[in-house]
Amino acid sequence: MTALFQDMTWLQVAALCCSAVLIGINKTGIPGLGLLPVVILTGVFPAGFSTGLQLVMLCTADLMAVAYYRRCADWHLVLRLLPCTLAGLGLGAWVLTFCGDVELKRGIGVIILLLSALSLVRRKYWKPDKVPNTLPFVAAVGLAAGFTTLVANAAGPVMALYLLAMRLPKEKYVGTSAWFFLIMNYIKLPVFIWEGRITMDSVLTALPMVPLLIVGAILGILVLKKLSLTLFERIIEVLVVLSAFRLLF
Repeated sequence: MTALFQDMTWLQVAALCCSAVLIGINKTGIPGLGLLPVVILTGVFPAGFSTGLQLVMLCTADLMAVAYYRRCADWHLVLRLLPCTLAGLGLGAWVLTFCGDVELKRGIGVIILLLSALSLVRRKYWKPDKVPNTLPFVAAVGLAAGFTTLVANAAGPVMALYLLAMRLPKEKYVGTSAWFFLIMNYIKLPVFIWEGRITMDSVLTALPMVPLLIVGAILGILVLKKLSLTLFERIIEVLVVLSAFRLLF
């Protein structure tokens, strides 16, 4: 093991590398992968450190996604969601002032189980023309997205529900999501630094993962998004749920 990772176990290094590739794929090709890096990193690192480490990688991958889908965003939808999302960020920051590492890890487990259930219900029962597109719905989605992204970097399923209701074409869906999360993640950076979740150690740990983030982003664009993903996504969902239970118990 290199000097850079001398304080890590092989399991932690493997989880870190795997998560970097998955984050890259998630940002450019398969949004359904977003929860898996959360549970992988939280399972092998302290909860606060893992979320800060992931945010550094997410911010890097966001730049790649926006560079590729820069002309595909629907800015009306992004701006419509921002006010309540910012309120959700504030709520999440306030809640975290009462949480230690154990409580944060269990909270992340609960959030991921709830979001997994939301994804299942959305896919199975909610068709695009049945999802409401009203101001109360947008406000609820914004608040939930802000809270879950601040606490656990896990707002993907909430954002998917919102974009489903807007009935966007595929590229505009990905582009709008890419710009939204770039804005959110960079707003979160100073908050995570202030909370101590991002430190020089987390930055130095994340930087060597940039090549793997790039590999993941290229895979998302060129390979995986062209495949039939039904079985693959079901396997991911099972792994996410099992990992979330591990965080709880």
